[in-house]
Amino acid sequence: MYDDRSMELDRTVFFMDVLISVVVFLLSFQIRNFLHPNADINLSTHLFLLPLLLVLVVSFLSYFGAYDLPKYTSNTKYAWSVFRGVSLAIGILLTLLFFFNVQYISRIVILTFAGVEFLSLVVLRIFVRRYFLISLASGANSLKVLIIGTGERAKDLIQVLEHQADWGIKIVGYLDPDPTRVGQFIHGAEVIGSLDNIDDCLRKHVIDEVIIAIPRSMLEDAEPIVLACEEEGIKLRFMADVFNVHVAKVSLTMMGQIPLLTLEPVAQDSLQLLFKRVFDFSVTLLAMPVVLPILAVAGIAIKIDSPGPMFFVQQRVGLKKRYFPMFKLRSMYVDAEEKLKEIEHLNEADGPIFKMKNDPRITRVGHFIRKTSIDELPQLFNVLRGDMSLVGPRPMSIRDVDLFDKGIQRRRFSVKPGLTCIWQISGRSDLPFHKWLELDLEYIENWSLWLDFKILLKTPVAVLKTKGAA
Repeated sequence: MYDDRSMELDRTVFFMDVLISVVVFLLSFQIRNFLHPNADINLSTHLFLLPLLLVLVVSFLSYFGAYDLPKYTSNTKYAWSVFRGVSLAIGILLTLLFFFNVQYISRIVILTFAGVEFLSLVVLRIFVRRYFLISLASGANSLKVLIIGTGERAKDLIQVLEHQADWGIKIVGYLDPDPTRVGQFIHGAEVIGSLDNIDDCLRKHVIDEVIIAIPRSMLEDAEPIVLACEEEGIKLRFMADVFNVHVAKVSLTMMGQIPLLTLEPVAQDSLQLLFKRVFDFSVTLLAMPVVLPILAVAGIAIKIDSPGPMFFVQQRVGLKKRYFPMFKLRSMYVDAEEKLKEIEHLNEADGPIFKMKNDPRITRVGHFIRKTSIDELPQLFNVLRGDMSLVGPRPMSIRDVDLFDKGIQRRRFSVKPGLTCIWQISGRSDLPFHKWLELDLEYIENWSLWLDFKILLKTPVAVLKTKGAA
């Protein structure tokens, strides 16, 4: 949805849906009175349903794709989307009326509304789609763009614009810093001048937008273009990929009068992150009645098996490389950290992590709680504290992080560490470090709430198999 016209059409259809729904509801009430003139029903007792009905209808229409742009759908798909949206909304409403035993609401009004609403919303979308297709064919609403630059970045931009411009696009022409290129044709459009001609071009042509697509080495030449667009009242866009890096999200923030361009290598939706945090906290609290007795029994076994505390607390590297105390049940002797230096040459793992099949530092109880992952349960307290999430890359020790030999390995610190991740359901500690890292990066780049849910469902099976437990 590159063009603002798409957003305007979306809003228009939305407001038309609301208006049509209100009119249809009132009409349904009148139809009910016409069919049963002697029935005693009151309009005011029905109007309180209208806000709830509007919320349900619009929400489900959006969910089922009834607001998709006409370019990407068909009349049949629109009808199916509207049918599902209206049917589910009415179904929920009737269920609520039945559950709360509301008798003074006429079911005939509700069912009449459903039928007329479906037909009205489908007809609206047929007309909207027809208008869109006629407009697209005629080019009347096509986006008229002047591009500054003729290099590879400009050519890449054209290809993207042709795909993303929903209402069609017309390249008015190009301006290039090199006057010798004037008169050349690129993708069917002419280089109509150099940067010195910007004022004349904006005056003589119908232009919706100017897009700057010149190398960063020439950005100092862009100021006259900015001033010219400001004078003419023409929208100016600027290709922000000036550093040749792949970023997941680009945003512009105003800090007072200073615009700050933000390049984020990992795109994370703040609303989804909030839901993730609420989900983590709620699930962890619900699990506590089961977890606490297990911890109590394991703690007693640890104390009987070897002297020392029940818990092992170690500083780990978390979100944005901030340290936090990670809790585990103690599975090693109390002098394990000092003995690591003596046996580090026996490391069987590649990369910065340490792994040894018959590690002499592990106690008898330690072998069992590691194999069953019971030693990890205290990290649920880290989840409650907000240091960790249920799903995320494993938090690494300061020692291991100091041994990282590639910068990209530190991308794992762009998200909260977790109790489980893709590595946990793919072999756990049997995996070589490079594969472990690869799976962590795969999780970060493809993160979604649904992915977290799938990982959580598969984790108990992986734990019960005890394969790859360190």
